[in-house]
Amino acid sequence: SPEAIGDLPSPVTYWSVKEAAEAGHGAPFSGSDERATDELEKVLLDSISRQMVADVPLGAFLSGGVDSSTVVALMQSLSSQPIKTFTIGFHEDKYNEAPFARDVARYLGTDHTELYVTPSETLDVIPRLPTLFDEPFSDSSQIPTFLVSQMARAHVTVSLSGDGGDELFCGYRRYQTARDVLNKIQRLPAPARRLLSSILGGVPVRFWDACLGWARPVLSRYGEASVGNKLHAAAAMLRESPEEVYLRLISHWQAPAQVVPGGSEPLTVYTDPERWADLDDFSERMMQWDMCGYLADDIMVKVDRCSMGVSLESREPLLDPHVVEFAWRLPMHMKVRDNQSKWLLRQVLYRHVPRELIERPKMGFGVPVGEWLRGPLKEWAEALLDERRLEHEGFFNPAPVRRLWQEHMDKKNNWQYLLWDVLMFQAWLEENRAS
Repeated sequence: SPEAIGDLPSPVTYWSVKEAAEAGHGAPFSGSDERATDELEKVLLDSISRQMVADVPLGAFLSGGVDSSTVVALMQSLSSQPIKTFTIGFHEDKYNEAPFARDVARYLGTDHTELYVTPSETLDVIPRLPTLFDEPFSDSSQIPTFLVSQMARAHVTVSLSGDGGDELFCGYRRYQTARDVLNKIQRLPAPARRLLSSILGGVPVRFWDACLGWARPVLSRYGEASVGNKLHAAAAMLRESPEEVYLRLISHWQAPAQVVPGGSEPLTVYTDPERWADLDDFSERMMQWDMCGYLADDIMVKVDRCSMGVSLESREPLLDPHVVEFAWRLPMHMKVRDNQSKWLLRQVLYRHVPRELIERPKMGFGVPVGEWLRGPLKEWAEALLDERRLEHEGFFNPAPVRRLWQEHMDKKNNWQYLLWDVLMFQAWLEENRAS
C-alpha cells in the first residue's frame, strides 16, 4: 500500500570523501615531519595487517612505484614468510616497469613472479573486454590490469594493491600541470587574456602546425596532440575558470555533444558544485574530485572487474577510511615538497626501501594502444569505425570520428584515447547485438 511504501527507509550516506576532506581541512595535522611519518606508517600498518587476514593464499601487485612498493614493504614487515608479489612486463621500454619491480622485490625478499607478455597475448584480451566489463569502458590500462590479475590468480586468491595513493598524496602529474597553467594564466590581466585567446584561437590548427611543428617535442609534456591543437586548447583555457581548466586537462573529447548526436553530458563531481568539498587549496580540490570521480568510476571499476573476472579478490589498503581521513588532515607541504609529489608517503617507504630504487619518473600502467591501432589492430578498428556503419547505427557523428582516425593513421596526432573511447563502445555494441 502507499502507506507501507512511505515507511520504507531511505538510503543514508554513512561515510563520504567530501565529508572526510572537509573534516581533515578543519582539523589539520600540526606535528613535525617525523611525527607525521610515524602516524602515517601506523595507520598504514593497521590497515594492511587487517587486509592481510585471509584463509586463502594472498599476495600483492607490485609495479615498483611508490604506492605498490609501500604496500608490499609494509606487508613484508608484518610477515614471517616471503610475500608473493606479481608484475607484468612488456618488451616496449616505455611501458615496462618490470625491472624496477624486480629490484624492489629482490631488496625486500618477496616471492616474486613476473611475466613478460607478447603483443599477441595482450591483443588476445581485447575481444574479452565487452563481456568482462559488461559496459563500454575505455581505460586501456584495463588490458595489463587483466593480465596481471590472471597471472596472480594462478598463485593466490587474494591480492593487495596500491590504488589511491595519487589521489591522497597529490601524485598525478596533471596536478602540477594544472597549477603551472593556472599560474601562467593568472599573471595576465583579463584584457590581455581575452586578446591572446582570440589570437591563438583565431588561427587555424593547420597553420600553427606548419609554422611551429618544430616545437612539438618541447611541448610533449602537455600531451601528444599537435602544436596547433595545443594552442587552440590554450586559447580556450585563457577564457575559463580554474575548474573548467582542470576539466579540460582530464577530458578526452572536449565537445562530446558534437560527437554524440542529440547527446548532453550529465553532471559529474567535476561539474556539480554541490559535490565539491569546501577546500581552499586548488590542489586539494582536484584530489577530491578525482577521488570521487576518476578513482571511483574508473580505477576501482577496472580493478574490480579485471580481478573478479578471474576470481581474484583485490583489496585496497590505502583506501581504508582511517588512512583516507588521516591523509586529508595533512597539509599540502607534506604531500608536495621541492616539486616532489607524495612526499610523506615516500618517507614511510624509505624506512624500508632505499630511495635510489624508487626515485625515477612516473610511468603509469599502460600499453601502446596508439601504435597498435596503426598496426595489428588497424583492421579491427577500421571495421568498427567504418563511416557507413557509424552513420547507420546513429550513435556517433561520423565526421569527427573519421577525421581523428585519419589523422592518427597519418601520424599527424596521437588520438589513441579518443579513438579508444569510441572503439570500446562499438565493441560492446557489437558483442551485445551478437548475443
